[in-house]
Amino acid sequence: MNRNKKRKKLSRWRLTLAFTLIIFTVFLLTSVIVAAILFVGNHFGILSISELSNSLPSLLYLALFSILVGTLLSAIFSRIPLKPFNEIITATDTLASGDFSVRLNLKGTPEIQKFTTSFNDMAEELGSLEMLRTDFVNNFSHEFKSPIVSIRGFAKMLKYNDLTKEERNEYLDIIISESERLSQLATNVLNLSKVENQTFLPSPKVYNLTEQIRLVIAMAAQKWSSKKVSFDFDCDEIFFYGNEELMNQVWINLIDNAIKFSPANADIHMRLKRQSDTLLFTIHDNGPGMDKEVQKHIFDKFYQGNPSHTGQGNGLGLTIAHKIVTLHSGSICVYSSETDGTTFEIKLPKPPNRE
Repeated sequence: MNRNKKRKKLSRWRLTLAFTLIIFTVFLLTSVIVAAILFVGNHFGILSISELSNSLPSLLYLALFSILVGTLLSAIFSRIPLKPFNEIITATDTLASGDFSVRLNLKGTPEIQKFTTSFNDMAEELGSLEMLRTDFVNNFSHEFKSPIVSIRGFAKMLKYNDLTKEERNEYLDIIISESERLSQLATNVLNLSKVENQTFLPSPKVYNLTEQIRLVIAMAAQKWSSKKVSFDFDCDEIFFYGNEELMNQVWINLIDNAIKFSPANADIHMRLKRQSDTLLFTIHDNGPGMDKEVQKHIFDKFYQGNPSHTGQGNGLGLTIAHKIVTLHSGSICVYSSETDGTTFEIKLPKPPNRE
């Protein structure tokens, strides 16, 4: 902290010294020019220094002439320190207009060079955010449009009178499924927007984390029982300090994904244990797994790089889980291979003065 204060103080002194030198140079050159003119005029008999010293009007003219020369020199020399600021203003206006490709390349004091680096980093970051925003809008439009087109198409087909009962029921099931998909997408987008706008953890409290996960497994009973999937849940009785509603979304997303991508008659292994200063949760399924590229982007919004593992969702569930875990000062990561399935690991801070 003291070192930063010293650096800021040194920077102010450097700028002050630079402007002082410029003003001193202007006055020095003004004096030299006026003295040179007087000397030349006196040498050739055009001006008389002794007469000027006894003539008030002449002194006034000399003063006005000095002011004029000083003003011209100031106008010329002021362009030197103001040139970087003019470039900064131009670059800032360009950035404000939406052109994030603008970059500064200023030369000068360390402070100006540091500002150049900061400005270029900011422009690059804004460009990246704009790219992400565009991708988000495009992906969202595609994901939202697909079920609507499907619902409209099968609804039109239901108007035909020559459909069999089986066909009619099949089309109705598709419409119901796509409607649920659309509803889930809207819910996930709202949840993501809610989490992304959070800068602090809302309404935290201490609650039974183990019981919460058990309830999520119970609520998903219809899904895992229909695939004859079983759970191996090795857990301690753990209490956690956080937002119960938000963390519930994390377990729902992870458990739902594990069921979805597990083959029939498979086991899903879950573990919840205390460590020295953290709580460790892992969930492993024996699904098709993910390659390295998919693992790198699995928490990105709408990312579906591996259809075998993400094509059945809308690419938002894991993004929401990642945001929620981060909001709780925790971490989430994935380990996966095409032979050993997928494991998600979550580390959460232990609650204060508990357990």
